[in-house]
Amino acid sequence: MPKLVWINGSVMPLESAVVSAADHALLYGDGLFEGIRFYNRKVFKLDEHLHRLYRGIAFLGFKMHIPFEELRNLVLSVCAQADLDNGYIRLNVTRGTGLGLNPDAIDQTPNVMIMINTLALYSQESYETGLHVVTSSFRVIPADSLDPRIKCIGRYASNILAKQEANRRGAGEALMLNHQGQLAECTGDNIFLIEKGIVRTPHPSCGILQGITRDVAIQMAREAGYTVEETILTPYDVLSADEAFLTGTAAEVIPMVSIDATPIGNGKPGPITNEVIRRFRLHTETGTPFGAPATTLV
Repeated sequence: MPKLVWINGSVMPLESAVVSAADHALLYGDGLFEGIRFYNRKVFKLDEHLHRLYRGIAFLGFKMHIPFEELRNLVLSVCAQADLDNGYIRLNVTRGTGLGLNPDAIDQTPNVMIMINTLALYSQESYETGLHVVTSSFRVIPADSLDPRIKCIGRYASNILAKQEANRRGAGEALMLNHQGQLAECTGDNIFLIEKGIVRTPHPSCGILQGITRDVAIQMAREAGYTVEETILTPYDVLSADEAFLTGTAAEVIPMVSIDATPIGNGKPGPITNEVIRRFRLHTETGTPFGAPATTLV
């Protein structure tokens, strides 16, 4: 079974997987998720993703019944059963099952899902020539409404609207600002700008998800000898940049070559961007191995 799902202790083919109609994430978006990649049968940044997940569980007050190490082993086991060398893991944890907003009125046993699938956000050509991006009219959710460090299922409605806007405008991605007009993030990616050899990215206080791949890109740029700044940026900074790129687990690292039909720099992927991409691809070899395909399902 190359694509499969583990749900609350049972493994099944992706096509036959079901969840309860009263799952609290289905009813209210009351759930958390992590998207995780694996390369050459090694799960990339598994512990970092799980730590973020469990921080969200604590923040939202879920009564999680699976300890960290047990869930970690489950992810590796399900990956082995899927028999894919490279793929994408979707890990969901929802509050529980029942109708009504009040958590005290439902079964608060979290529903846990581990999906093994494949995902490609952008074409291979986009990684070679770069993405054309537009500025979205939709703003990110303010941090005083929902902390952006929480990877909550419900918060992505605005990101989907921004993505639809980009589709209508013939762009590969949409850049979202915060309510102060500062750069935040794209619909599923963090943004980096490069000017005069300095790599800059929005500060977490600007309302971004602190992406795992964002952290890797910062590490790769610094290891290559470049200064990296987490700071406040505006649309002016995009237009004055020499290069730009986006990062995300699903997106990986991809060049950004224009904003609102205006070229960034010379309108082509730049040398620092390409160096970060090269180092990122090498770094993906450092993941947690899950071994040969399993012969039984657990």
